[in-house]
Amino acid sequence: HSVVRNALFCLEMAAEKEESHVYTKALLAYTFALAGKEEKRKALLGSLEKEAVKKDGSVHWQRPGKEPEGDLPYYRSRAPSAEVEMTAYVLLAQLTTRPAPSQEELSFASLIAKWIIRQQNPSGGFSSTQVSCFLP
Repeated sequence: HSVVRNALFCLEMAAEKEESHVYTKALLAYTFALAGKEEKRKALLGSLEKEAVKKDGSVHWQRPGKEPEGDLPYYRSRAPSAEVEMTAYVLLAQLTTRPAPSQEELSFASLIAKWIIRQQNPSGGFSSTQVSCFLP
């Protein structure tokens, strides 16, 4: 459809900008994965991998300029919801490929999943930027 084709063209132009925010890159990588644009997906994932935070046997992404967290022996804070979301989008982009992801891609995806699992709250859910307000 011409509207979808034009929208993808617009997103391709946006993806070529050098100064793209990590969250934007994550969304674009997943979008191109869904659209079957494998070269764009791989290019964005390559760029994102350079910005990844690799710590404690896991991988995630955070906002640029964020202060590093102090290591407290008995306290592990959860990441802000935007960081959980962008990391989840990278995971989706990593796994959404035809043919199926390679063993290397699956190994990297497991490191991302490991970090996401650590962000679960005691009820098994996650904080979200998309939580709606409920009236009493």
